[in-house]
Amino acid sequence: MSIQQNIPNDLESFWIPFTPNRQFKREPRLLVSAKDMHYTSLDGRQILDGSAGLWCVNAGHAREKIVKAIQANAETLDFAPSFQYANPMAFELATKVAELTPDPLNRIFFTNSGSEAVDTALKIALAYHRARGEGHRTRLIGRERGYHGVGFGGISVGGIVKNRNVFGSLLAGVDHLPHTHDLKRNAFTKGEPQHGAELADRLEEIVQLHDPATVAAVIVEPMAGSTGVLVPPKGYLQRLREICDKYGILLIFDEVITGFGRLGTNFAAQRFGVTPDLMTMAKGLTNAAVPMGAVAARDDIYETFMTGPDHMIELFHGYTYSAHPMACAAGIATLDLYKEEKLFDRVVELEDYWQEAVHGLADAKNVIDIRNIGLVGAIEVAPRPGEPTKRGFEAMIKAFEKGAMVRVTGDIIALSPPFIISKDQIDELMGLVREVLSEID
Repeated sequence: MSIQQNIPNDLESFWIPFTPNRQFKREPRLLVSAKDMHYTSLDGRQILDGSAGLWCVNAGHAREKIVKAIQANAETLDFAPSFQYANPMAFELATKVAELTPDPLNRIFFTNSGSEAVDTALKIALAYHRARGEGHRTRLIGRERGYHGVGFGGISVGGIVKNRNVFGSLLAGVDHLPHTHDLKRNAFTKGEPQHGAELADRLEEIVQLHDPATVAAVIVEPMAGSTGVLVPPKGYLQRLREICDKYGILLIFDEVITGFGRLGTNFAAQRFGVTPDLMTMAKGLTNAAVPMGAVAARDDIYETFMTGPDHMIELFHGYTYSAHPMACAAGIATLDLYKEEKLFDRVVELEDYWQEAVHGLADAKNVIDIRNIGLVGAIEVAPRPGEPTKRGFEAMIKAFEKGAMVRVTGDIIALSPPFIISKDQIDELMGLVREVLSEID
């Protein structure tokens, strides 16, 4: 198919998510194909993917192994219900995922997105306490600047203001920890910041305020990605784990971004040495080729539900497309590809080079902070007086014009390329970002 044939005849009908629609429809950024490290734009330009699509194409685009698995499955089993029936690949994929999660998180519940995974984890947490005779545990605690998808549960525990403030009262009984971003003490830190572990002690205060016996779960991103790459201070996650254990509170890690190698380990839990009770995942699970998410639960949480008559459903929850056959095929092929090409090890091998390349932008125009961990980096620029977020937005537009895709959140440029990026391409990406910053007032 030629590029010309892909030109839409009308841009009005599609309400584009998380996008200023009027600006986009005046100056659309349309992508028509992708391969390995690059997209192809509507006008035929190669666009270096500096964000792995949307934090999700970890193995690079249009990988043959994944494509063939999806094609083969589409011809043999297009759909199978997951209520009262199942397809064999669902069990195969669940086993492969459980091999990557830290013990004892060996029970896998499939969803279709990270948002659904978060709402599923929150529901499991509430139902678990009720099943144990502690139905009074209903309070949920999130964190300021946290992003947990767009379901009502996720935005309730989430802490990004614009994602919350026009949708009413949301869930009741939710509180928030303070965020960990400390620009004054931690600016230009390489890896985990030295300062801020004491912020976890706010959990103790919140728990005491509401009565520990009423708190069901705490949910955090080990590394907060969508808010601008906030790396946890040393000791912070360990302290959260200690407080949750002290009061019988479930700890949920939202690993939708950090899962499947982004920080050089299977999951961030393993990098930081902290095992949660429930873990959400999506994005890299299928290399984004087919939408899919999942929740990993401790064995004993699963077993708590396995009571009552054998013919009765234990958990009244699920989705029509849970464990969709084509998503399972994509997931199996993706996890096999990660293993065959040792892509998580590649992140470890590239991390030091990536770190120095990202921090090489410290002297670029308007830069006030740089953060990194694994194969993730953030360049924060000073907000333009009276126009916060506009510098970041202009940087994204200008980068696309120059041939690179980057993510922006406010005035923060976030970079998270596919794991197959080369050192030359890292240099190319940083060169483009420097050029972009130099041209923005």
